[in-house]
Amino acid sequence: QIVGFAGIVELNIYNEQVNDEPGNYGACFLGLRSIGFMNSGIADPEVRRKKLNAELANGRLAMFAIIGMFFQDGLTGSA
Repeated sequence: QIVGFAGIVELNIYNEQVNDEPGNYGACFLGLRSIGFMNSGIADPEVRRKKLNAELANGRLAMFAIIGMFFQDGLTGSA
């Protein structure tokens, strides 16, 4: 059932990109924007670009931190 639900969401909601931005499907979380539950997003393109860059930087930092924890656990045996 979970795989079926994920397949339906992938095929029906996340099937096209908006404004040729990678990862921008315009549907928001689980397609809630398409049925009117979420706001329309950030209107100012400069603010949007700044927030997206901040999100990417935070994601990269989180990935770096978890790799450091894996390395520490492998090296010392305790995290």
